[in-house]
Amino acid sequence: MSTLPPTHSGHRALDLEEPLIFELGRPGARGIDLPEGPEVTPRLGGLERQRPIGLPDLSEPQVVRHYTRLSQKNYGIDSGLFPLGSCTMKHNPRLNERLARLPGLADLHPFQPQGTVQGALALIHTLAGWLTELTGMPAVAMTPAAGAHGELCGLMAIRACLEARGDARQVVLVPESAHGTNPATAALCGYQVESIPGTADGRVDVDALKRMLGPDVAALMITNPNTLGLFERDIIDISQAVHAAGGLVYMDGANLNALIGRVRVGDLGVDAMHINLHKTFSTPHGGGGPGAGPVVLSDTLAPFAPLPYVVKDGEAWRLIEHRHEADGHPFGRMKGYHGQFGVFVRALAYMMSLGADGLAQASGDAVLAANYLLARLKDHLSAPFPGPVMHEALFDDSFLKGTGASTLDFAKGLIDEGYHPMTMYFPLVVHGALLVEPTETESKASLDAFAESCIALADRARNDPESLKQAPLMAPRRRLDETRAARQPVLRWTPPAGD
Repeated sequence: MSTLPPTHSGHRALDLEEPLIFELGRPGARGIDLPEGPEVTPRLGGLERQRPIGLPDLSEPQVVRHYTRLSQKNYGIDSGLFPLGSCTMKHNPRLNERLARLPGLADLHPFQPQGTVQGALALIHTLAGWLTELTGMPAVAMTPAAGAHGELCGLMAIRACLEARGDARQVVLVPESAHGTNPATAALCGYQVESIPGTADGRVDVDALKRMLGPDVAALMITNPNTLGLFERDIIDISQAVHAAGGLVYMDGANLNALIGRVRVGDLGVDAMHINLHKTFSTPHGGGGPGAGPVVLSDTLAPFAPLPYVVKDGEAWRLIEHRHEADGHPFGRMKGYHGQFGVFVRALAYMMSLGADGLAQASGDAVLAANYLLARLKDHLSAPFPGPVMHEALFDDSFLKGTGASTLDFAKGLIDEGYHPMTMYFPLVVHGALLVEPTETESKASLDAFAESCIALADRARNDPESLKQAPLMAPRRRLDETRAARQPVLRWTPPAGD
């Protein structure tokens, strides 16, 4: 690859070198003139600010250009295929966005009188009905804000149920193929976590699980399909064994996109499962939000569902917000208000536009896309487990053995190819893992283009590994010291000396 000459500006054609917004600011360069405020007597007891607040002065064009340039450096689902495994980064239909912006939906306030938000309460109730119908579960808690928050909700409902029985169980079993948030959630709820090993074909070792069951086991937290992209075939047997031992079953629903419209989790013996609306039902997510993680509950756990929830009261809708109003024994609240309403609107729009048959086709196409990529890549990369997968294809780093290149090198090479890298080094049970989830919204042409780039990088690792170790060569930034960034993060901009 030829070395490009440096430019005086630091720009590289339309790849513009963009300073921090604080570096752009200049005193007096404001987009608006404000009159001086009147003299006032401070009433802050000596706590009033003694120096400027530190925000940059910018003109309107500077603000617009700055954030436009930053957006051009970002990779999102609108830029291209987003292959993050276990994350279901699929196209967000613009119809959903249009409906979420309708007056009366976009401009609501959580403190409005309930009589003024009857449509919103009806929408929440309708969405809850779709979720219970699709999962075959009798109840749903709508307020959890995302997946891990939903896990916490499910475990708290399980704990409340066991406490109501006077059953002080202390252990939660978590398979090694579960999502990493599962053991973290169990520990946060005060449980001792014990790991269940997997079999050679990547599933839960049922015999080992049954040996671990006993009077101290409160619950099993199982991810299905698991993080290896495989369906747990013995899930009904597993649920029955846990119930026979007096425990309850929590199923991580992060991978529901592979099952929706095809499997009712209520038929699998599950007691609780969170649903990532922002993944399965195609609403925007990333960067910590927005998201939504409703939790469907079995008959056993339904009485312990958190507040608030919507009920029909004659011809009107109302919120049950206090324990004394509830029919069951709610364990409390998960958040201040009523859930992520904007995500609710988008998810319901998605469901109603696709219908039951469309949702089933979407999950089928997601599984087809993953298996197509597996078939295209298995002779060039290396798949750790035989046979078909569900919604994501998993590879390990054995195809790089002897090349000197690593999983990280391969992923950095994908950046130069114009793709966000797939999930790396996860799941932890697979050495040098590369986890790819293409989703159902990618065309065959899109999958082929991605596969060809992966094949080319695998060939490059074998024939020219040193060049791959230098990747990315074409990104706005090269390789960063990620270890130092994690251990010594710089979170505050400091003006240069003398400014």
